[in-house]
Amino acid sequence: MGHARGAKALREAEQEPEEEARVAVLAIQLGMLEDAEQLYKACKRYDLLNKFYQASNQWQKAIETAEAHDRVHLRTTYYNYAKHLEAVGEHSLALTHYEKSDTHRFEVPRMLSENLQALENYVNKMKDKSLWKWWAQYLESQSAMKSALKYYALAQDYFSLVRVHCFQGDIQKAAEIANETGNWAASYHLARQYESQGEIKQAVHFYTRAQAFNNAIRLCKENNLDDQLMNLALLSSPEDMIEAACYYEEKGEQMDRAVMLYHKAGHFSKALELAFATQQFGALQLIAEDLDEKSDPALLARCSDFFIEHAQYEKAMELLLTAKKYQEALQLCLKQNLTITEEMAERMTVSKDSKDLSEESRRELLEQIADCCMRQGNYHLATKKYTQAGNKLKAMRALMKSGDTEKIIFFAGVSRQRESYIMAANYLQSLDWRKDPEIMKNIISFYTKGRALDLLAGFYDACAQVEIDEYQNYEKAQGALTEACKCLSKSKTISLPDQESKLTHLQSKMALIKRFLHARRVYSEDPKEAIRQCELLLAEQDLDSAIRQGDVLGFLVGHYLRVEEFHVAYRYLEEMRKRIPCTNLTYYVNQQTIEAVHRGVGIPISQSLFPEQSHHSSMETKEVEEEVAEEVEDP
Repeated sequence: MGHARGAKALREAEQEPEEEARVAVLAIQLGMLEDAEQLYKACKRYDLLNKFYQASNQWQKAIETAEAHDRVHLRTTYYNYAKHLEAVGEHSLALTHYEKSDTHRFEVPRMLSENLQALENYVNKMKDKSLWKWWAQYLESQSAMKSALKYYALAQDYFSLVRVHCFQGDIQKAAEIANETGNWAASYHLARQYESQGEIKQAVHFYTRAQAFNNAIRLCKENNLDDQLMNLALLSSPEDMIEAACYYEEKGEQMDRAVMLYHKAGHFSKALELAFATQQFGALQLIAEDLDEKSDPALLARCSDFFIEHAQYEKAMELLLTAKKYQEALQLCLKQNLTITEEMAERMTVSKDSKDLSEESRRELLEQIADCCMRQGNYHLATKKYTQAGNKLKAMRALMKSGDTEKIIFFAGVSRQRESYIMAANYLQSLDWRKDPEIMKNIISFYTKGRALDLLAGFYDACAQVEIDEYQNYEKAQGALTEACKCLSKSKTISLPDQESKLTHLQSKMALIKRFLHARRVYSEDPKEAIRQCELLLAEQDLDSAIRQGDVLGFLVGHYLRVEEFHVAYRYLEEMRKRIPCTNLTYYVNQQTIEAVHRGVGIPISQSLFPEQSHHSSMETKEVEEEVAEEVEDP
């Protein structure tokens, strides 16, 4: 066809993925515009349809398509339409579409540059800061300074306000604006003006407001404004701090400021060196607080030595721990009697996966920490450290010293070591286990788990004695002794001779108690046999090892009172007094029985017979009387 432009358009259209879009390009080149429009709509290529409408001067359709289907290119469509309107002289309509495309801030002033009055009216109408600033700059270029200041103020362009006021020589007004607004650029410009005029303090002030600290520091150094220099350096960058510190150091005055600035800038070694040289104790304390594990170990050691020399042991301790010099820290604790807190102990505790210490050294260190805690009486912390060191026996000993029964029981349960069970049971026996069944239960459990059957037998023997001494319950005592014999016979931890000796002793006690229990049981059926058995028991040499003589004598007194053999009853009362001197007889025989016996023999009651009676309360006496009465009436 010889249509070169159409051929080029078709080659370019081959990149389009839709076949309709490629055919539409061919239709356009052949003048088939309606077909091209339908093809674009069919494949929904509204972006190409939008371009087609713009190229064919169908602007209304282009805008409608962009608003409905091609919003990505909406502002571009508005802008292109505005350019078209401007070209055909439709300035008012073009202005509206420039605003819609958000290009009015520079396109409208350009379009109205030949009509300044219309441009000024437009600027005042829009009330846009960018337009105000542009108009102010234009007025300034035309030397209309007063009007320019007005529009700079409307645009809140404080830098330009200060710049124009300075240009006009009204530096006071410029200073007011800079102080009120705090604008950095305005403050910096004003500071430059003051510096050029030799007003150093004002220049420093506004450089500071502009956060141009290096300029302010430069002026302070040049004019010996040392106080202001310090404040500025602290607000500035580390580089400026070091520069100011060097200034103070070179002057040789106010070295504390130099130390502080080196410290704040992170130059710890230099700060410490200067603090050591000038003996600034307070500064050293502040610097030491910021030292950590990443600090130079030699530096940490030097600081700790300094604190030790000046008797600041706690500070020295902190630094030694930071430097991981645990042995030195422990020695310092022991030497200066410093209390190891839980925090300090944790800092000295090296983790298992640490490469600083071997496992053996780690355990040794933990035991040393625990030993130190033991000396200081911190038993709970010592227990914790011994446990971490794997020494559960020492941990249990420390815990026992603390007297924390609940934790001792818990620790023995979780440690699961024979020695720990035995130690816990021994400790629990020292408590008032008679009144707490739970403690008694744990004692039996721990001796059993610790396979200490000989010790368990001893505990059952003690239980039997308590039942006899405190409750006169020989039945329960017999049961406890039976358990003691069972345990002792099974024990494999003591020698055979000792085992046989102890078994013989227990069996002897059980035999005596059995005879007494038999006498009490048969009393109702055969009183004579019961009394004969009791009299035989009194003749036993080792009776006190199993049965209290007072219980047997009290039983006999009660019997002879009931059968009204008062002289015999009185004789047994006298024998009780002789066999058990310094004892209140009412513990074994109630007061009513004693009085009845004395009435029966016609002998007044001697006060010396009851030397301790006055020391017992009436309630105690009544309880004892009731017990003895029950024992006599129901043996």
